[in-house]
Amino acid sequence: MRTASRFAIAVHVLSLLGVSECGDLTSEGMADSIGVNPVIVRNITGMLRRAGIVRTRQGVPGMHLARPVSEITLLDVYRAVEDVGEIFALHSRPNPRCPVGGSIGPTLGKVFGEAQRAMESRLAGTTMADIVRELRDCASSHRPVAA
Repeated sequence: MRTASRFAIAVHVLSLLGVSECGDLTSEGMADSIGVNPVIVRNITGMLRRAGIVRTRQGVPGMHLARPVSEITLLDVYRAVEDVGEIFALHSRPNPRCPVGGSIGPTLGKVFGEAQRAMESRLAGTTMADIVRELRDCASSHRPVAA
């Protein structure tokens, strides 16, 4: 599974819990909403549980948010389900004798670092409450969420 998919699925799971008007909040019910196998939902909810974002217990409903949606940022979610590190990786062995190979690391490192900081800043500034609000707005106006 692509990394971005884990993050999107985690946000979908938390959105379902935040809206909590979607009926079956079991891993099977969530998987139906997301369009994935329930095992994927269970794996991702395990990551969210270990990060202290959700609480789980046996039975239905067995999953709850550990804190209000207004206190969960997308950066929290991203860090819970992703291998935290740089989103862009430099290739490991450019030829240092080549003018491009010798300079590509520092050049791309600067750009990649700026992109990383911008992405993290954007995610830190968006809470699950923002996502739930937008989902409710979209649902009430019967317009699909823009991709």
